[in-house]
Amino acid sequence: MLKETTDQLLARIRKGHEVSLSQQLQLTWRLSVPAMLAQLSYIVMTYIDAAMVGHLGDDAAASIGLVSTSTWLFGGIGSGFTAGFYVQVAHLIGANNTSGARSVLRQSLPTIVLLGLLVGGIGAAISFGLPKWLGGTPEVCPDSTRYFFIFSLAIPLAMLNQLASGMLRCSGNIKLPSMLNVMMCVLDVLFNALFIFPSRTVEIFGITMYVPCANMGVTGAALATALAEFVTLFFMMGYLIFCSAELHLWHTTGSFMPQRDCLIKAAKIGLPMTCERVVMNGAQVASTTIVAPLGMASIAANSFAITAESLCYMPGFGISEATTTLVGQCVGAKRRDLTWSFAKLTTWLGIGVMSLMGILLYIFAPQMIAFMTPSAEIQHLGTSVLRIEAFAEPMFAASIVAYYSFVGAGNTLAPALMNLGSIWLVRIPLAILFAPIWGLQGVWLAMCLELCFRGVIFLTRLYRKRWITKAL
Repeated sequence: MLKETTDQLLARIRKGHEVSLSQQLQLTWRLSVPAMLAQLSYIVMTYIDAAMVGHLGDDAAASIGLVSTSTWLFGGIGSGFTAGFYVQVAHLIGANNTSGARSVLRQSLPTIVLLGLLVGGIGAAISFGLPKWLGGTPEVCPDSTRYFFIFSLAIPLAMLNQLASGMLRCSGNIKLPSMLNVMMCVLDVLFNALFIFPSRTVEIFGITMYVPCANMGVTGAALATALAEFVTLFFMMGYLIFCSAELHLWHTTGSFMPQRDCLIKAAKIGLPMTCERVVMNGAQVASTTIVAPLGMASIAANSFAITAESLCYMPGFGISEATTTLVGQCVGAKRRDLTWSFAKLTTWLGIGVMSLMGILLYIFAPQMIAFMTPSAEIQHLGTSVLRIEAFAEPMFAASIVAYYSFVGAGNTLAPALMNLGSIWLVRIPLAILFAPIWGLQGVWLAMCLELCFRGVIFLTRLYRKRWITKAL
């Protein structure tokens, strides 16, 4: 008997047909792998970014590291808003209401454009004072300001990319947005090479050629990322509007004016996520202010270690994308048993994958940091903190994937509060306590303990199943 396609398996959920454990595993794996590869490629891009900038010197690396948590803060605002719309689409497609899903897509487009312009404008306005507020030195502040200013101007592009990618994923099409995100990573590296470094002569396959480059340093890194996002958005949005089987708007009619009911639902789902991202990334900014007084080497090592560690946890976020789709469509189809089965299955898959990644992180920590910087002091600090963090990866996975099970069910307020309580009441106080004693290692020990605690409380909530009852 021929294996069923991903679309056929998703149709079983929507039509109320039986979905065996084998079929659940197939579907989970098929949706997770492309998303994991896309997330890994994004981190490889960030990793290569850091390595390229790191070879410009410690000041250049520290200038990006100083505002890295602030970029997460503003990026998190966008991801929360867009989730409010694409989770609705998952529920509507699960209920076989494609016309309703297209209506939500239409209403989301002008809303996200306006929100992107607002968030980006705020970021651009504060970029001139932000590095000083974070404790940056005169050597790094100018580059930090230019980097964050360009990042802020590109926020509308990033939010539209997140929206289009989320819409396609929740319709069951994870391969295309994953492939396009991989393309974005490749483009970013190519544009980096052209914008960051000076013109030079290179030899390829025995052929010597002159490569004209912009020699813009840190500013060039920001421009490269913005241009890669623009190119990716062109293809992502084009496919969504003209080619998506479930969501295409071409030759369909409907209003783009946001309606009250749609906005209220989006706010109920997205506003707790947005507030959580703001406050949690605000905690990351607070962590930066704890690290900044420890010196330039600690700032750079902290930034490089965060980039290296993300190679471990991004597979968890890849699996969580599949979780949002599967749980969202099961909730829309009123399939209680399948909702629980997919939530449990994806959570333990995430724990397994990230446990393996944690082992690799511990073993190869020296090589990962050495790739990004030639500084012996930064390599030593970065290696030591990565090996501390390796022990937190399994429980970090539990918190990531379980959280997105709740998101897929449209249940975001309680898990948002759990995340906030964990990071502000556990991590930050411990970091303040440990930093004067053990320096950067103390800050990362606080992070490790907090992530283990967070994983436990998320698993507890997942297994109580009350969130399923509320969703259905």
